Amino acid sequence: MNTKNIMMTLALVGMFTTTSCKDSKKEEVKKETTEVVAETKKMEMEPNIVEVAVGNENFSTLVAAVKAADLVETLSGEGPFTVFAPTNDAFEKLPEGTVATLLKPENKSTLSGILTYHVVAGKFNATAVVDAIQSNNGAFEIKTVQGGLLVASLDGENVMLKDEKGNMSKIIMTDVMASNGVIHAIETVVMPK
Repeated sequence: MNTKNIMMTLALVGMFTTTSCKDSKKEEVKKETTEVVAETKKMEMEPNIVEVAVGNENFSTLVAAVKAADLVETLSGEGPFTVFAPTNDAFEKLPEGTVATLLKPENKSTLSGILTYHVVAGKFNATAVVDAIQSNNGAFEIKTVQGGLLVASLDGENVMLKDEKGNMSKIIMTDVMASNGVIHAIETVVMPK
């Protein structure tokens, strides 16, 4: 083979390799774009924490409180959040008139503090909570968005939350998934200091 033929062969191989690499890159970018679009569509279809709560009649008091405290936008945001959500029955355990008083505009700050005490930054399913309890000698401190602490522990197979006032609340439903986090329903409203 003469030098001219070798050069032409090398040029053809180079062109084929370049075209092949370009096609490979295009396919890789196309695949990544498809995955991002699919994930975005999935997130758009899956309701966020507020939408999940609105869709569950057991959380109607919580939804009213979230609206009164102007937390709808926050809890509809990207997150992720873990919400220990008091049921309607949990709110009914509060002293008579407490909920009505908290829903008044002049108590918005207090209500917001109580509600954000039920919210944790990050997405922690039931298994992660139990693992954290077991990995920390049976009691796991959870820092809330409000800044206070909850202590999670086990009572048999039940996960219990102790608030800063020493009150206990049992998690009665776990792993209600939302696009921006997870909800665990609790039987008693927990209170910060």
